[in-house]
Amino acid sequence: MIECDRLTKQFGHFTAVDSVSFSVARGSIFGFLGPNGSGKSTVIRMLCGLLEPTSGTARVAGFDPSEDLDRIKPLIGYMSQKFSLYDELTVHENLQFYGQLYGLRSAQLRKRYDELMALTHLAPYRNRRAALLSGGWRQRLAMACSLLHEPQVLFLDEPTAGIDPVARRELWDLLFEFAARGMTLFVTTHYMDEAERCSHVGYIHLSKLIVCGEPDTLKQLPVVNPPGTRRLDITCEHVTTGLQTVRQMEGVRSATVFGQSMHLLVADTLPDDALRDALSRAGIRHTDVRPIAPSLEDVFVALTEQGTKEANR
Repeated sequence: MIECDRLTKQFGHFTAVDSVSFSVARGSIFGFLGPNGSGKSTVIRMLCGLLEPTSGTARVAGFDPSEDLDRIKPLIGYMSQKFSLYDELTVHENLQFYGQLYGLRSAQLRKRYDELMALTHLAPYRNRRAALLSGGWRQRLAMACSLLHEPQVLFLDEPTAGIDPVARRELWDLLFEFAARGMTLFVTTHYMDEAERCSHVGYIHLSKLIVCGEPDTLKQLPVVNPPGTRRLDITCEHVTTGLQTVRQMEGVRSATVFGQSMHLLVADTLPDDALRDALSRAGIRHTDVRPIAPSLEDVFVALTEQGTKEANR
C-alpha cells in the first residue's frame, strides 16, 4: 500500500529526508521511529501529498502523491501530531463539518457518524466542546474525523503523545481493530511498547533510514548483540547505588535502570558471581541475576549511537 524509493526532501542546503526506501503491506501496522527532527513528519507529509519530494518516488495505494493527489485524497486519512480540530465546536459539530468537507452525502454521513460514535464510544460527549475534552477523548475525536471517509491508509503522527496509559491502550485497541478490517496504518511514536506492537518497524536517524524490518528480526542485529557479550537483568534493592557500582566494573559495556532492576550489556567473560560480589561490597545483599533478550529500546539506542559515530567521522 505504501512504497518509497530513494525519497529525498531538501530545504535549501538542509536535507530533511535522505534517500529513504521502504514498503508497507496492506493491512499491516508500520511503526516509524526516530529522534525528534529526524525526518518522520516530513516523510508523512510527502506521502500525503503535502510536500513534493526533491527526488525519489513514493506511491500510496498505487498512486504517486505528487502527481495523483486528487486520487489519493479519498484513500488516506491523516491524524496530525497536534490536535487540529475546532475547539469551539462540539464533538457532533466537528464530525458533521469534516464529513461535509469529505463530500459525504446526508444519508452516508449519518451512517458513518453513527458507526464512528459506536466505535470510538464518543456518544456521551457528542454535545461537549472539543476544548473541554480530555487528551484521550480529543485523540479519539481526531481519529474519528480522519476515518469518516473510510480511508484505506491511515497516517498517525504520534497519536498517543501526552495521553494517559489507559487511553493509550484503548487507542491501540482501535488500531488493531482497523488493521483486522484491512486498513493499513502508518504510525510514528516514541514509545517502545507501542513499537513492539507493530508488525514492521522502520528507524530513521539524521534523515536516513537506518533499518527496517520485523521487531524480532531487528533484535538479532549484530550491532545490538556485539560478539562476546550478553545481556543481563539484575533485580536488587537500592538499584541506583547498584548502577553506580556495576558501571565501574571492567567488562560492563552499558548499564541502565528499569524500575527495580538494571539492564546490563556485559562481556561473556564477566561471571555472574563477580557482579554479585561487587554489589555485596556496596551493601546490596540480595540480588537476582538472569539473562534477557534485547528490547526494541536496546535496538534503537545501539543504532543511534552507531549512526552518531558514523556521522562524526
